[in-house]
Amino acid sequence: MSHFRHFALAAAGWLLVAPTASAAPALPGAFIADLERLQKRLAAGETEAVSQRTVYQAERLAGGNAADRWARALYLQLAAGAAVRSNDPAAAAAHLRAARETPGVEAAQRDRWQAEEARLRLAAGETKRGIELLADWLGRHEGEPRDRWRLARALAEMERWEAAADWTERALAVTPEPSVAQRALATTVLRRAGRDAEALSLLTEGLAASGDPERWRQAAALAQRLGDAGQAAAIWEAGWRRGVLVGSEDLRRLIGLHLAGGTPARAAEYLEEALDAGQLEDSEAHRRLLARAWEAARDRDRALKAWTTLARRSGSSDDWLRLGQLAHAWGDIELATLALGAAGGKLGDVDSDWGADLQAGLGPQKTGR
Repeated sequence: MSHFRHFALAAAGWLLVAPTASAAPALPGAFIADLERLQKRLAAGETEAVSQRTVYQAERLAGGNAADRWARALYLQLAAGAAVRSNDPAAAAAHLRAARETPGVEAAQRDRWQAEEARLRLAAGETKRGIELLADWLGRHEGEPRDRWRLARALAEMERWEAAADWTERALAVTPEPSVAQRALATTVLRRAGRDAEALSLLTEGLAASGDPERWRQAAALAQRLGDAGQAAAIWEAGWRRGVLVGSEDLRRLIGLHLAGGTPARAAEYLEEALDAGQLEDSEAHRRLLARAWEAARDRDRALKAWTTLARRSGSSDDWLRLGQLAHAWGDIELATLALGAAGGKLGDVDSDWGADLQAGLGPQKTGR
């Protein structure tokens, strides 16, 4: 109901003001005086009394002449204002519907009441009907940016993502600086509608000035989802450098994105620094990841060093075997021979002739270490 109370503050004053319509029939002085008195009483807080009087008058005047019908519509507008003051948006919407359907009310006035009814229907949780009324009205009127946002939000509540995305883009077109809530809504809607590129553009716009880690994470995740792991890594690194993304989990994610994004050397550097500083556990798994990162970066000395450190620590024949393969491929026969011996029987599981070459003395020329 808090959303409706916010709306009511904006709507109640408008609903208390009698509309000006050049084509409206002249009202007898008694009607004008009564409407003015009721308007003052409502402004003074006499909500229940005004509600009863306006509804009674509207019923009494139904089916009268043109002036009676116009007066009836104005009484219904005041009844809607009383319902707004009573936090009853559904009743207020019903009164406005009756007012705009009164025969003889000019089109411009019907449209104004339709717009207000649509907003009240949405505030009352009558989302489907509110969407119909507001979409119809916006199809014929420019409206304000908030009307477009309101419709986009309502469509999102109904999970009508394509339509919601269309209205979101229209709302963004007339909103130079979206609020945090608007940006969050737009991002969600565009992503759910499959418009990932537009969502990413929105997320990265002004990202450097944002201290919201979730926004940085969403931007990186969306870039990766679009197949641009390099951009995802760049976004995450920028957030890390600015101190928005912090902690071991974010550091692991940074390392993983650099590996996926084609910058394994940066991944290895971050991982090595973290292991040396104690930011990450100095485990065999992390050491294996470090060795693979340097290997992917084609940094021969660091890769062989990392694999040697890991193999000696783990004692795994798989680790020794990988070290031997790399050493052989990169011309370090001494290290390859050492790794071959340590790998033992595992050598027979590999579809490679590098071990046989070493044993036959046919390997590449030793480079020395």
